Amino acid sequence: MKYDCLIVDDEAVLSESTCEYFNMFDVKTVWVDSVDACLNFFGEHEADLILLDINLGNESGFELCRRLRKTNNAPILFISARTSDDDKLLALNIGGDDYISKPYSLAVLLAKVKTVLKRYRNTESNTAASTFSCGRLSINFETGAVLVDGNKIELKAMEHKLLIYLVKNKNRVIPKDEIFKNVWMESFVGDNTLNVHVRYLREKIEEDPKNPKFIKTAWGTGYVFETTED
Repeated sequence: MKYDCLIVDDEAVLSESTCEYFNMFDVKTVWVDSVDACLNFFGEHEADLILLDINLGNESGFELCRRLRKTNNAPILFISARTSDDDKLLALNIGGDDYISKPYSLAVLLAKVKTVLKRYRNTESNTAASTFSCGRLSINFETGAVLVDGNKIELKAMEHKLLIYLVKNKNRVIPKDEIFKNVWMESFVGDNTLNVHVRYLREKIEEDPKNPKFIKTAWGTGYVFETTED
């Protein structure tokens, strides 16, 4: 069975009320209370978005996020009473798409979830129609596979999203703010996080990462994916 949203949180009262509220507004939602329950859920079901708490009893939402990102590209929105910048940065750097502080407004959270779902589904729809090939790099948008010199490479979820966005907007300088909004879904994110992801991408797709042919820096503005091939 496919759901719009999966809540992973061990606070039963809050999770149940959030679940009921979302379902009342036609966002098909279910909740689980542990790491094992979440992994078991994805063994039988699907969800287009995950709301994930950091503290899951004696278990860590951070570690669960890392495990999910090995096979799952659905947006992950962290929900937590922890408010330090270190927690926020860690959440985003390991594959989270946003960080929402508790206590939260159900109406505001629902609006955010609907916005992220719309963008995620539009992205999935827009990238499913074709393939891209340029030099040593090729991408199958339908399967998500990225190949370099004919060999499939593994990208983390945010690296993959960033590469897809750059390729879809090839030969255009993309401002950093636009990348933050469309790749990190308006998350709290800084230049350092973006620069690190770009560096990792270059190391994986460029023949010479220090002299990139694809992902080039537009100093003071952002980045551009350069290619003359379709």
